[in-house]
Amino acid sequence: MEIIPAIDLRHGACVRLFQGDYDKEEVFDTNPLAVAQRWKACGAALIHIVDLDGAAGGHLVNKDGILAIASVPDVRVEVGGGIRTSADAGWLFGHDVERIILGTVAVEDPALVSQLVNDYGKAIVVSLDARDGLVTTRGWLVGTEVPVSDLCTRMREAGVSRFVYTDVRRDGTLTEPNYQALEALVRSTDAPVVAAGGIATLEHLRLLRDAGAAGAILGKALYTGSVDLTEAISLYGG
Repeated sequence: MEIIPAIDLRHGACVRLFQGDYDKEEVFDTNPLAVAQRWKACGAALIHIVDLDGAAGGHLVNKDGILAIASVPDVRVEVGGGIRTSADAGWLFGHDVERIILGTVAVEDPALVSQLVNDYGKAIVVSLDARDGLVTTRGWLVGTEVPVSDLCTRMREAGVSRFVYTDVRRDGTLTEPNYQALEALVRSTDAPVVAAGGIATLEHLRLLRDAGAAGAILGKALYTGSVDLTEAISLYGG
């Protein structure tokens, strides 16, 4: 299981939100580069970046922070948040980003997803962000009536070969992941599914692995110290 530390960028700083609420923000570090270097020193091979301003605004905003993190040697980078044009996707791939993560366009512009899959193949990931089993879009600010499983099926048919699943109600809460929903999603698709949201302990990682997660994205648990990244990678990475 891949253990992936997250860096969420807002106004250039490394922050965490509570249940995706932009009014419930906690700033952990104003230097994203230093955070990335810290996670590399702990053994991280891949860093998950979210441009929160971009997710809400519909276009990449925190380009300087993304470039700084991508400049760290020997660390792969994936980026999500506000990628809704082929131009933004091309800019990211032109600046050493290995994967991009699409959310809103999977619902609003599936033709763009198909185009990007055709252009970039397995580097295209779709994020299935759910509140009560239904997909949310535009930085989790807009709800839909689209069930997660339906969107997963449609995107798999479009050629998407990797997914991230986040239970929005668990994200940033340090409670526990939604194992039942994750396991149901894993069983419904032949593509790898990475879990995010609610992870707070090493035991949570074990249970996610047992539920079939291909990876786990860790955010607030790392910043509060409730999970040690080096230990998590040693126990469950690989």
